[in-house]
Amino acid sequence: MRGHLPDENPGFVGRRTELERVSAALAEHRLVTVTGVGGVGKTRLALRAAHRAADGHPDGAWWTDLSQLDGDRLLVALVADSVDLADHTPGMATTGLCRRLADDRLLLVLDSCEHLAEPCARLVTELLAAAPGLTVLATSRRPLGVEGERVIALDPLPPGGGDALELLRRAAGEDFPAAGPAGEICVRLEGIPLALELAAAQIRLQGAEAVRDQLGTRLDAPPEARFDLLAHPERVWPSRHRTLRAAIGWSHELSTPLERLLWARLSVFRGPFDLASATAVCTGGPLDGATLTGALDGLVRSSVVRPPDAAGRLRMLDTIREYGATWLDRTGETGTVADRHAAHFRALARRAETEWHGARQLRWYRTVDAHHTDLRTALDRLLRTDPDAALDLVGSVAFAWSCRGRLREARDGLEQALLLAGARGRVRARALWALGVTLVLQGEFGPAQEVGERCAREARYTEYTEHPSYETAPGPGDLTLDAAALAGLLALTTGRPMAAYVVVGHVLDAAPGGPADSAARLRCHLVRVFALTGLGRLAEARERALHLRALCEELDEHWTRTALEYQLALTGLLEGDPAAASGHARAMLEGTRGLGASLGVALGLDVLATALAAAGDGERAADVSGTGEAYWRSTGQPRRGLPGLRALHEKYTDTVRETLGEPAYEEIFVRALTGLPQDGLDRALRGPRQA
Repeated sequence: MRGHLPDENPGFVGRRTELERVSAALAEHRLVTVTGVGGVGKTRLALRAAHRAADGHPDGAWWTDLSQLDGDRLLVALVADSVDLADHTPGMATTGLCRRLADDRLLLVLDSCEHLAEPCARLVTELLAAAPGLTVLATSRRPLGVEGERVIALDPLPPGGGDALELLRRAAGEDFPAAGPAGEICVRLEGIPLALELAAAQIRLQGAEAVRDQLGTRLDAPPEARFDLLAHPERVWPSRHRTLRAAIGWSHELSTPLERLLWARLSVFRGPFDLASATAVCTGGPLDGATLTGALDGLVRSSVVRPPDAAGRLRMLDTIREYGATWLDRTGETGTVADRHAAHFRALARRAETEWHGARQLRWYRTVDAHHTDLRTALDRLLRTDPDAALDLVGSVAFAWSCRGRLREARDGLEQALLLAGARGRVRARALWALGVTLVLQGEFGPAQEVGERCAREARYTEYTEHPSYETAPGPGDLTLDAAALAGLLALTTGRPMAAYVVVGHVLDAAPGGPADSAARLRCHLVRVFALTGLGRLAEARERALHLRALCEELDEHWTRTALEYQLALTGLLEGDPAAASGHARAMLEGTRGLGASLGVALGLDVLATALAAAGDGERAADVSGTGEAYWRSTGQPRRGLPGLRALHEKYTDTVRETLGEPAYEEIFVRALTGLPQDGLDRALRGPRQA
């Protein structure tokens, strides 16, 4: 099935009437917003409704969790990422997203819009105007206020009904009778699902009677004794919101002092976190490595922190995190803990950059991806408090972000940090290099040229400062090598292989050391191999590529190895060996799929389709080409690649079109284009005997 939705919560209870209302509204309206107090179950209902409605949208249902954003600057980038748009195009941020959705019939779910209601309203208005087949399902504590919006207010579960009791039973793992303490708890908590889950956690620890008695004491108390701290401007359901806040405050009261302190400090995480990150950010005072683990276990037992997923990552629900943030503010630690959070993720980014070259590359690439939300949060903090540190952080991860297709975020962060930071030297040179690569990938060749020149000047300045004496200088360093690689990349993509060959050759000839001594050297040698291919020196290009690939295999380096497979596929095509080209293209596709690089997949599918066409396998060439077009559309830009490949692709495609006949070719092409891209990629990766 197309699209991406999280797995449904197995604890979903009741809501049959509400689910029918949402489903009916989605069939008739293009914007449906489920509103209600925090903790009432808006997300669960929207997720269940989206799963039910997915089959009615040919292009799938796609989920966007907006709770991770602390402002609207990256709103469009997050929505684009959620619909698999690795937008490589320059220009207005919404342009590529509108183009991506224009011809699709899909369901877009925007979860947790309340803190971005106005920006969400503007974005939804623009998307609905640009994409006639788009339907939007939103959840928010208040309506978005968009014309044509259908608002469905979600009430708590009927407190005296069976659904509230069933939710409490499932969450507590105990079969309570309808009459007795459990039923009284449901009434006391007004059927609010999150409040019932918190009560269920305490039932597991203390029993239903004790929980009933404690809730009676807490909820009968005056408001100032209820830990009523979530002062959000709620204009509807004020009584229910007070009840939820009182239930959260009661859970807070039952927590140990160390658990309360950890709860507050964990509120700085906007995304999932692991034990290592929690330890690094939240230790201090009475919380040390030993006591923190016990406190975290206690918060998991009481349902304040969600249990770890398969990757060991934990998270807090927004309402509970907001409560912790209020307590963190009361303790006066908000700035201190936010600074520790930023310092931790800056250090993580630096380690990822340092270990990019070698056997841990793939692990760190995935680590950066897994912590993307909190890396962005840290970057935003540092842009306000320490721009030099922000430049260091974003310069460390921007290349990985660009490889992952997050070009807008990489460019945005780099440009802001470069503007605000005063730091010179390695940090600035590295950031300029990363920005140059990002601009080349976006097709912004003029700005890339200017940034490349700045990068080269900063590299020369830095390396001269470090080695002012000519006699002690070891030759061009990694900064100069990367500046040369950037200049070579720009020359290659603009059809100037000789310029690429000269610029990297000049620097490599002056720099002692082997190709695999650093990531920068490897990148320069990679550019030289592509330049040799473009110059028609195919035997030399293939020999050097095979040598570099062997070095990458020894290092367990993935990114350069994948690029080399692409070059070897090109060489095979140019030498008239389509079978060899197909094998290398499939190896490249395996690598780019592992890296989650949609642009790389699109390029690899193009070379594979060309190889299949050259071999006379017209049907499979049409199928792979259609899948390639789907991946190109996911990048937000038209098909492109090295000039030599484009000419070959057109030549062999024209031949198989004639052989198959235009109608047959188009039928296969369109079927692949409109099918599931992942299925098409799976077909492409199967060899002839497996197809």
